[in-house]
Amino acid sequence: MLACAQKLSVSSFEVSQGDILARASATCRYDTNDKYCALIKVGVALDGVEFECSGGVIDVVRKTGEYWVYLPQNNSKLRVLHNDYTPLEINFYDYGIGKVESGVTYVLTLEKSVGQFHASISSNTLVIPVKNGVNIEMVRVEGGTFAMGATPEMLEPYDNERPAHQVTLTKNYYIGKYEVTQHLWESVMGNNPSVFKGKTLPVESVTWKDCHEFIKKLNIVTGRVFRLPTEAEWEYAARGGNKGKGYQYSGSDILSDVAWWGANSKQPHPVGTKLPNELGIYDMSGNVWEWVEDGKGEYQSTAQSDPIMISPRTLSKMYRGGGFPNNERNCRSSVRIGDPFTAHDSSLGFRLALSE
Repeated sequence: MLACAQKLSVSSFEVSQGDILARASATCRYDTNDKYCALIKVGVALDGVEFECSGGVIDVVRKTGEYWVYLPQNNSKLRVLHNDYTPLEINFYDYGIGKVESGVTYVLTLEKSVGQFHASISSNTLVIPVKNGVNIEMVRVEGGTFAMGATPEMLEPYDNERPAHQVTLTKNYYIGKYEVTQHLWESVMGNNPSVFKGKTLPVESVTWKDCHEFIKKLNIVTGRVFRLPTEAEWEYAARGGNKGKGYQYSGSDILSDVAWWGANSKQPHPVGTKLPNELGIYDMSGNVWEWVEDGKGEYQSTAQSDPIMISPRTLSKMYRGGGFPNNERNCRSSVRIGDPFTAHDSSLGFRLALSE
C-alpha cells in the first residue's frame, strides 16, 4: 500500500557541551523528585509539535526555530507528534545518548520530508490518522501455524490453557502496536472511563461492550473496519508470530524487560515504555489485560484454522496478557481469563485488530 505523508526524521542528536541552561536558575526545571530535568533543544521549524515520554514531559517552551523539552532524568525515548506528520519515536540509545542525565542539555535536530512510502516499510507498521493529530499504529502480522496454549515453555499453566493444539491463521492481519490509549479513546468517545488518568496511559475500566461501541464509532471516523483480535490472533502476535523465539512472555523470558507487572508497578504506565516483542509490538505482557473477541470456551486437541469461539449461550468473553497488579504466572502469553462481557477493572483494556 502506497500513501503520501509528511515525515519527521532525526538529523542529529548530541550532548550540548558547555551548555548550562538545564541548571541555570532562569531556565532550569525540576522533576517530581526535585532533581534537575534534562533539557533537549529540539530544532524543527514547525508549529504545533507535541512531545511524549515515560513519566511525562515536565515542560515544553517554544523558541524561535526550536522547542525546549524538559524530561525527567533516565528517560531514553521521546515521541514527537504533529497533526500533519506521522508520529516519530526516538530511541536515545540509537544515537549513543542512552538515558538522559539530570541537568544536562542536549541538541536534537529534526528534518521534514514529504513523499510516497510503503505503509509497511522496514517497521511493517501502518499509520492510520484518526482526527486532531491522533494516529493509530498497526503492526502487520503474517499468517502462519503455531502451537497455542500450554506449550512446554509455559510454566505452571492453568487448566483452561490445555491442551496445547495446532492453530493455523490463513490470512495476514494487523494488530495494534500499542494498547488503546486514553488519548485515542477520548478523541473518539469524548469521555474517559479510566481510573488512572493520563493521555499516553492505556484506557482501562472498559467492558467488552464498551470496546465494541468505541470500535463502531472509530470505524465511522476512519472509514476502516477495526475490530478486536481473536484469541488465536492475539496469542500468535504475543508469541512473536513467525519470528517467535519461544519465550514465555511476549518478547522475553525476563518479564521486567517487557512488562509492567506486580513486582515493578502499582498502576498502568505509558504504552510502549518497555521493550517490544519480536514483531515490534509493546505491552502484550502486563500493563493492562486486553479484551479479545472470543467468548469463553475450552480448547480442543484437534488442529484448527482461524478459530473463534462465538456462542449465543455464553455472555462471558475472554481477555489476555496480564496486568500491572499480577504475578509472573498471569503474564504468560498463553494465559486466558473469561468474565462476563459487562466486567470492567482498572487493569483491563484492549488493543485493536484490522484484517489485511
